[in-house]
Amino acid sequence: MGELMRHVGYNEYHRQVGESHHRAKLTDEDIERIRSLHEDGMTYSALAGIFNMAVSSIAKICRFERRNNLVVYWKVKK
Repeated sequence: MGELMRHVGYNEYHRQVGESHHRAKLTDEDIERIRSLHEDGMTYSALAGIFNMAVSSIAKICRFERRNNLVVYWKVKK
């Protein structure tokens, strides 16, 4: 049977980034939603409850200390 192919994003240091990283727990869409909701006034604590994450993790996402790498190129992996 055919194998499932997926696109994996890499940053300028040739490291996997974003939801394609093997340890990613959130999608890129979730990250955007967290940042948007925080900009609209939702607290870190409320977001942590919604996404079932630690408050400190949510804070780092909102302050762009986590998940702040840009995808420079993509590769197709099996």
